[in-house]
Amino acid sequence: MSIVEGWITIQDATGLTGYSPKYVRQLVNQRRIPARKVGRDWLVHRDSLLAHRAQMDDMGKSKHNPWRADLVALGRGRRPQNPDSDGGPEGRELEADNERGA
Repeated sequence: MSIVEGWITIQDATGLTGYSPKYVRQLVNQRRIPARKVGRDWLVHRDSLLAHRAQMDDMGKSKHNPWRADLVALGRGRRPQNPDSDGGPEGRELEADNERGA
């Protein structure tokens, strides 16, 4: 049911994406998708929700990488301690080997 053109209820969003209502609300609270309250119902922007879903599907397992550049740029990811390092776990292991002379 579309109350306002382009906007859907959280319940409809769960059916469209397979996300739980709790996760859709989390996306709204984190301002990752726009939402508005109409009466007692929250509506989410359908196209933004689908774009988020497509982005997460495209990222695959890399969406769980805390060293992703987009997260670091937003101040939410882990920053490399050595500016010359890529910051990932592999980079730290190589740095440790270099320090030991291996």
